[in-house]
Amino acid sequence: MKAAHVNNYLSEHEYLSGEKISQLKHEYIAGEVFAMAGASRKHNIISANIARLFGNHLEHTACITFNADMKVKALNNFYYPDVLVVCDDADGDDYYTEKPLIIVEVLSKSTRRMDRTHKMQAYKNIPELQEYVLIEQNYVDVEICRRNNHWQSEHYFLGDEITFKTLELTLTVSEIYQRVQNEDMQLYLEALASETENLQP
Repeated sequence: MKAAHVNNYLSEHEYLSGEKISQLKHEYIAGEVFAMAGASRKHNIISANIARLFGNHLEHTACITFNADMKVKALNNFYYPDVLVVCDDADGDDYYTEKPLIIVEVLSKSTRRMDRTHKMQAYKNIPELQEYVLIEQNYVDVEICRRNNHWQSEHYFLGDEITFKTLELTLTVSEIYQRVQNEDMQLYLEALASETENLQP
């Protein structure tokens, strides 16, 4: 989701206190506050798919999946990732975590640069974070940067399987993009339909 600058410097305490009563979500970056804009249909579908798939897999574990409303503290910043997983943080704050195991951001034209640069640099300083996932919404591309691979990018496309190693979960790219209407998915579904038709006697 796009963030718009709304006011001057605030202390961390002022930001956290104000956020509890605000009707809008704001991210806090280097002492400045940025209002979060709404997200597209595709963005919401992808986020919901990931949160559901992660949540179902982790149902009987100590890990919890959060979708959009849980803040992450990274360095002196507070962000709202689209999806995150937290494990063994029962004593943490009710409104933010400093111990995400995996963070997912769904990209858009307005957020891509921030998610790939400033946020990524801040997230990499979280000791518990093992995987950072960036998902394009207007075309199919899932990028994973893993701590144990020196944060090098790994890209996955339709027809691929992805193993989220920290969760011991393998998903297909098509599961992540299920019900998303973009050109890549349309062509993929048409090809599947044609293949199925050709196999019929």
